[in-house]
Amino acid sequence: MPEGQQRTIKQLMASPQRFLNRELSWLQFNQRVLDEADNPAHPLLERLRFLSISASNLDEFDMVRYAGLREQVRAGVTKPSQDGLTPAQQVAEIETASLKLIAAQQDQWRRLKAEMEAEGIFVLSPQDLTRKEKVEVENYFNNNIFPILTPLAVDPAHPFPFIPNLGFTIAFDLESETGGEGQVGIVPMPTFVRRFIRLQTGSKPGIRFIPLEDVIGMFLSALFPGFRETGRCLFRIVRDSDIEIEEESEDLIREFEVLLKQRRRGRIVRLRMQSSAPEQLRNFIMREMGAESSDIVLYDGILGMARLSELIVDDKPGLLFPAYEPRYPERIREMGGDIFAAVRAKDILVHHPFESFDVVVEFVRQAAADPQVVAIKQTLYRTTVNSPIVGALIEAAESGKTVTALVEIKARFDEEANLRLARDLERAGVQVVYGFIEYKTHAKVSLVVRREGNELRTYTHYGTGNYHPINARVYTDLSLFTADPALGRDANRLFNYVTAYKEPPEVPPAFETIAMSPVNLKQQLIEMIEAEAQAAKKGKPSGIWAKMNALVDPDVIDALYKASQAGVQIALAVRGICCLRPGIPGMSENITVKSIVGRFLEHSRMVCFANGEALPSPNAKVFLSSADWMPRNLTRRVEVLVPATNPTVHRQIVNQIMVANLNDESQTWLMHSDGTYERFHSADPETAFSAHGYFMDNPSLSGRGSALEVSLPPRLSYRETHPK
Repeated sequence: MPEGQQRTIKQLMASPQRFLNRELSWLQFNQRVLDEADNPAHPLLERLRFLSISASNLDEFDMVRYAGLREQVRAGVTKPSQDGLTPAQQVAEIETASLKLIAAQQDQWRRLKAEMEAEGIFVLSPQDLTRKEKVEVENYFNNNIFPILTPLAVDPAHPFPFIPNLGFTIAFDLESETGGEGQVGIVPMPTFVRRFIRLQTGSKPGIRFIPLEDVIGMFLSALFPGFRETGRCLFRIVRDSDIEIEEESEDLIREFEVLLKQRRRGRIVRLRMQSSAPEQLRNFIMREMGAESSDIVLYDGILGMARLSELIVDDKPGLLFPAYEPRYPERIREMGGDIFAAVRAKDILVHHPFESFDVVVEFVRQAAADPQVVAIKQTLYRTTVNSPIVGALIEAAESGKTVTALVEIKARFDEEANLRLARDLERAGVQVVYGFIEYKTHAKVSLVVRREGNELRTYTHYGTGNYHPINARVYTDLSLFTADPALGRDANRLFNYVTAYKEPPEVPPAFETIAMSPVNLKQQLIEMIEAEAQAAKKGKPSGIWAKMNALVDPDVIDALYKASQAGVQIALAVRGICCLRPGIPGMSENITVKSIVGRFLEHSRMVCFANGEALPSPNAKVFLSSADWMPRNLTRRVEVLVPATNPTVHRQIVNQIMVANLNDESQTWLMHSDGTYERFHSADPETAFSAHGYFMDNPSLSGRGSALEVSLPPRLSYRETHPK
């Protein structure tokens, strides 16, 4: 490398410019989600689902990330992020990018609406209704809407009402029919009523909906007798919803109950309003809400696109993805459904959602019912309200087993649900613990202790995803079931560290196999990256394959840059945020980054290190993990990095799952060094390799049983199929 280029790379490696901004990278990810709404390879209503998801994603981003930066600006914070942008600069760039994203969402909705109409699905205005439909809507309004509405006048005796977070409201400019003074009328839209009302009668064919806000507007005289409308404005509030807990809190549960009530009253960060509303009415709302001008976002179209998912109807199956029923691992069936017998014979790696989450549920259920099981320990980060796993833990405790549940009440937007399930568990006699105050427990571990003869044997589940049966039908995740004694002892040590210490220990714990953050997981990752760099410098085979949801941590990114400079070939599949710049000559030209966005949400995390032989190989060091490579996961959460040592599980991760992901052609986006992404276009879309399609058609190696043949994914050349 010429001396001048070496100097330039050295300067870049010391500059914030070597990183991309995490917030803007996230907005790029949400743009990719939105772009799937325009992907003709997807059925129409699935494209509508992608649009709805992109809107929901943006709501959460505004409530947490954007809100946090706005607070920093108000507090006068000027400390730059790792990429060199101050909070004020980030806010400015976010607002510009968000407005472009919102405009693109509106354009996409208009296109989808037209396509839906061609397929016989209509979203109507009041003037589009037939006479019969108007009667139906009136009956529906009187029976289902009017009783729960609270029309509010705004005048000196009636102050502007409080609007909770994500609340929809209609403001009406009203004039008196008798010549008296006018007023502004406010109608908060009820929360637990469908946004889009499906009509059942009428002579016209097709599936016909009408928005709730239009129905309310049709019967204004019932809400404000003696007044007529001169203008209206639909608006929606987004409030700061982040929760900050006091580290010295005397009662964590009580504090969370207070904070959850405060969340709905958080500071306004977005006041979204219809641009078609009268300016005078918009200004009135803004003034009465105490909103700042920077809070206002005007919409030329529909508000609250997250609720568009209500338009996805089951009676149009041709407009949906073909139904898919996850496989149940054949090897467990061969054991008569006895999961413990199957795991005792050999480790099993279950690949969700292509293989059923029922295996995870049955693991806990069988443990609860088995008289030989003496103890169960379980982490719970996110799950459903009526979780079958929680039910099994309650059953186990009531039958006299020792049951410990590590419930993370700091799981964002699931805090209230987790508090409820913790109380249910405690009432049944489960020992409930809440982990550390400063650190979220994000690790996904279930430990069963079973008496077998004169010994106690441990059966352990390590996962990359939450114990959430609904998400497990959409999220791609890994579940490792093992009877390996060392992995069982390590799981027990992890539970003991979390339940017995006020803080994680400063010295690395005596784990035999796994690594745990915030103690030593990051250190081990960096050491293994550096080992690949040393191998490359010595001319030995080297390489790193990794799959995760986000890559942000600056120390890990710098280690990857140095490995690339040493000649290590690094292939990364990063679904969402990526702050690393790939493909920069002299710095990261040996790093490629792709993002897969498709029918299933990529959520599994795994990493493979060549370890002296070219990937893929049986000698590679292979791990699955609960952690993304972000500062919060590596330094402020309890996470695990679990080795895959069983030969079949090892081969399944390296040769099947990673190879398929790295060679996907149909749902791949390639990342450029400036942080932009480009959809990969196959020379022949009809034969383009799809990772999701492959996993749906082929059973996993470790669960295939004796009778099933498995076709491994093609070993395509990553460099040939994913050019720079």
